[in-house]
Amino acid sequence: MKPSTPLKRKTPLKSQGFARADRIEAREVSKLQRKAPARKATMKTKQRAVTTEEKAFWDRLAGLGCIACMKDGVYQPVVSIHHVDGRTKPGCHKLVLPLCAGHHQDGTGEDKSLIAVHPWKARFEKTYGTQEELMAECAQLLETAK
Repeated sequence: MKPSTPLKRKTPLKSQGFARADRIEAREVSKLQRKAPARKATMKTKQRAVTTEEKAFWDRLAGLGCIACMKDGVYQPVVSIHHVDGRTKPGCHKLVLPLCAGHHQDGTGEDKSLIAVHPWKARFEKTYGTQEELMAECAQLLETAK
């Protein structure tokens, strides 16, 4: 095999200097100066809007504390509202449970050993009862609290 000779350019390289960097910088600055497109007011989300009546219901429900902690004999006043059947169906904001962070989402809250409805729905329902039973129990507690 013959030793190869180095390749030679037929045309000389053009000296670009800093001109290219300046163009890139100007382009990036102009991107930053552009305003983000405004969201249209008519854009629809999949979630249903919460009415004032539903918010008032949630406040009363949250006053009960976590329903799962109550079954464990503990009062936990800090709760989040858990939607039993999603957040897009009609009437979905009335099918809710008051749950503390640990019983709502796995790995959250102060006590990490609690059985959470997300993602352990079957274990949660086996321990505390079905979500429908818990909703009925909450409704009964709200009636007696009046």
